[in-house]
Amino acid sequence: MAEPREFDEKSFTQDVIDTFAKCQNLRLKQIMTEVVMSLHELVRKLDLTMEEWEFAIDFLTRTGQISDSRRQEFILLSDTLGVSMLVDAINNRAPPGTTESTVLGPFFVPGPAARNGDNIDVGEKGGAPTFVDVVINDLDGNPISDAQVDVWHSDEEGFYDVQYGPDAGFARRARFTAGADGRVYFWSSLPAKYPIPDDGPVGQMLGAVGRHPWRPAHLHFMIEAAGYKKLVTHIFVRESEYLESDAVFGVKQSLVDEFPHQPAGVAPDGTVMENPYRSMTWDFRLPRLDQLPKAA
Repeated sequence: MAEPREFDEKSFTQDVIDTFAKCQNLRLKQIMTEVVMSLHELVRKLDLTMEEWEFAIDFLTRTGQISDSRRQEFILLSDTLGVSMLVDAINNRAPPGTTESTVLGPFFVPGPAARNGDNIDVGEKGGAPTFVDVVINDLDGNPISDAQVDVWHSDEEGFYDVQYGPDAGFARRARFTAGADGRVYFWSSLPAKYPIPDDGPVGQMLGAVGRHPWRPAHLHFMIEAAGYKKLVTHIFVRESEYLESDAVFGVKQSLVDEFPHQPAGVAPDGTVMENPYRSMTWDFRLPRLDQLPKAA
C-alpha cells in the first residue's frame, strides 16, 4: 500500500497540481494549474488567517445566494474588480478604426423587436426625449445592412426595467434591424447616472474599501452582423458625473458623446417636437472577421 505524501506547505502546491495529470482537456488543465498556483501564492503572501478565509468563503456564498435570473451578483463582482474589462480587452483586439467595446453589464435581456422610428421609452419614468440616429458601417465606411442592434438603458431615476420586479414589462429596451443604409433610428429618453445594485455582498465590498457604486449615464448597444465581429459597447453622456470614476471601469474616451440639445421643431425623422429635445448620432464601425488580428 502506497504511503501518503509528507505534507510540506512549500511543496504542497505541486502536490495539488499533480492531481491534474490525467486531465484530457489541456486548456482546462492549464487554467486549473494557474488558478491553484496563483491562489496558493496569494495565501502564502498574505499569511492568510482561518478567519479571513472563512469570511471569503462566506462572501462568495452570499454572492451566489443573491443571484437569480434577474440579478447576477458575480457579474457585478467581476465588473467592480476590473476583471470584466480586462477580459473584454483581451477578447476584443481589433484593427484601428473599430468602435471600442466595453462591458456587457448585468441588465441585458433579449428585447422585443422594434421598428425604425419607434419610441422605446414606455412608462412614466423617462427623462428628456432623445432622438437616437446611428449607422452601422464596416471599417471602410460601407453600410452593413440587416445588422441586429440591441439597445437598453436606464430611466431618469437610474433604474432598468428588470429592476422593477418580475412583472415589469420591457421599457427603454429594444432590438432593431438595420436597413440597407445601415441605419437605425428611434426615440427614447436621456439615460441617467445610477448606482449598481449595492445592497448585497458587492456593495458591502465597495463600502469597505472606500469606493462608490455609481456609473455615469450611458446607452448600451450590442451589434451583430454575419461575417463581422460582434460589438458590445456603451455610449456615455458627456455631462454625466462619474465619467472619471465609473464603478465598473467601463468608460473609454472614444465612447463619450455630447447628446446635444435640439430646439423645438421638426426632428430628423419628421416628428414635430413642440419642446426642445436631446439627440445622439453615432457611426459604429465593425471589422470583418477576416480583418481581426491572428491569435498568438
